[in-house]
Amino acid sequence: MPARQLKIQLESLQQTLNETDGPMSEEERDALQALADNIEARLLAIETNADVEGDPTLVDGVNLMIEQFSARHPTVAATLQSVGKALADMGI
Repeated sequence: MPARQLKIQLESLQQTLNETDGPMSEEERDALQALADNIEARLLAIETNADVEGDPTLVDGVNLMIEQFSARHPTVAATLQSVGKALADMGI
C-alpha cells in the first residue's frame, strides 16, 4: 500500500512539474524533477526486488524541498510532505 500511495503522490508532483505556466522558476522545477526522478528510480528498484539499501539523503532531499517550497508553493510542499510520509511508511 505505501508504494501505491507514493506512486500517486509522484504522479501529482509530475503533473505540477508539467504545468508550463506554473509559478515555479526553472531552477525550482529542475530541482523538483531531479528529486522526483531519484524517488522513481528507488521505487522501481524496490518493485523489481533489487537489493536496495536505505538512502537517508533521499528523505533529507524531500525535507529540504518542503522547507524551500512551503512559503511560496504550499501545494507543492504539501505533496512533498505526502511523498515523505510514503517514503517513511516504506522504510526508506
